[in-house]
Amino acid sequence: MSRYDVVVVGAGNAAFCAAHAARERVERVLMLEKAPREWIGGNTYFTAGAFRSTYRGLDDLRRLLDLDDAEAGRVDLPPYGRDDFRADMRRVTEGRCDPELTEILVGEVAEVAAWMRQKGIRWKLQYERQSFEVEGRRRFWGNLPLGTVGEGVGMVAQHLAAAERAGVEVRCQSPARGLLREGRPVVGVVVDGPDGPEEVRAGAVVLASGGFEADPRLRAMYLGPSWDVARVRGTPYNTGDGLTMALEAGAQPYGHWSGCHAIAWDAAAPPTGDRALLHRLSKQSYPIGIVVNREGQRFVDEGADFRNYTYARYGAEVLKQPGALAFQLFDARTAPLLRPDEYDAPGVSRHQAATIGELARAIGIEPARLERTVEAFNAAVQPGPFDPTIKDGKRTVGIDPPKSNWAQPLDTPPFLAFPVTCGITFTFGGLRIDRDARVLDRLGQPIPGLHAAGEMVGGLFYHNYPGGTGLASGSVFGRRAGAAAAEWASRVEP
Repeated sequence: MSRYDVVVVGAGNAAFCAAHAARERVERVLMLEKAPREWIGGNTYFTAGAFRSTYRGLDDLRRLLDLDDAEAGRVDLPPYGRDDFRADMRRVTEGRCDPELTEILVGEVAEVAAWMRQKGIRWKLQYERQSFEVEGRRRFWGNLPLGTVGEGVGMVAQHLAAAERAGVEVRCQSPARGLLREGRPVVGVVVDGPDGPEEVRAGAVVLASGGFEADPRLRAMYLGPSWDVARVRGTPYNTGDGLTMALEAGAQPYGHWSGCHAIAWDAAAPPTGDRALLHRLSKQSYPIGIVVNREGQRFVDEGADFRNYTYARYGAEVLKQPGALAFQLFDARTAPLLRPDEYDAPGVSRHQAATIGELARAIGIEPARLERTVEAFNAAVQPGPFDPTIKDGKRTVGIDPPKSNWAQPLDTPPFLAFPVTCGITFTFGGLRIDRDARVLDRLGQPIPGLHAAGEMVGGLFYHNYPGGTGLASGSVFGRRAGAAAAEWASRVEP
């Protein structure tokens, strides 16, 4: 039997932030990772590293960036303050986001980004994903300019290096199977070790091992019919183990257990994340094109809002279509605006044709149906300037569903089609925590010695999600969980 001050279950961004914060206060910190070493990083590894923060302008972000004056002088970046972030959270969750947790998130995220830089996380501006070039300047849209150098892969490597420098022990292929308790307090975990079950004692435990998105049985149970056939964007190891052990210990379930983050995902993708293509199997330029199902019918307003505020719920709309299949369509006019890392990457599903009819045959749609859909859409497009950096109001009239922004006729060959299905990122249901990330029981009381962070936290996201908030919330509540766990461990040490 081994003993630590704080044990962190998981090894993604939230878990690393918890370990960093705990190590600032106590000596013996252990991270337990279910996956083998080559899969370390959880879902963080598969992200583009987008991180939603607040800022009054570029000068606020420059303290995080290696950005010279010449480069900064070519950037147009509207401010995004706490009120904006708070309003986005309330809007996309239909007012259901937990007010206390949301206030902590929007109030601390900028400070936490600076703290992470001190730990070794390197930040950049996401030119290629969140800006367009307009008259020689880079104009950012969607309030998500900040990302990590090296994307999710780089973030995990930087976190791991920081943890090792600080003397945090990281143990892989060590799945936690249960919580150790003495009365009410949690005093450690049971781990499947190489020689069988092992007790790891701890002053406090932080659960940061993700949701249940990689377990098809739990997806069908909580999310509903057909979710068991959704593709998994990230790690195959997030199967709800941490949630299960916490609920068995009396933790209070909280949040949107029938909701999740799910996007348009390459239809030929493997069942779980591809560690070579990573997020490049996502297809996020749909606001500038149209999306049809295999019957050739549109089914969403592609231009309802910036991609950052619709993509996490449109995967569920694709899942509802026949065969859980859809096609994103573009032409020569819109093709130059597609994200090259997602639409031009080797191995991406792609079809090209000189006419809409030929394109329909290539993707298995009855040609006359698709031609009627495209003709009706083109006729409905209203005149006006097209500007992908703002909600330009260039819309359609007289068709259902409408397209509210960025509507341009699909009429310039060659025409492109990208088959997509539903790719689930993470589940929204989780545990109820207080402001110190202590897990609450079903009576609303803290379970002594038990904390949670990351995708295991319930109550932040309902129905939808503002892009980049996953890493941001994982960092904010990871730091809070690690600090509070270390403080508790210091008090209970013999």
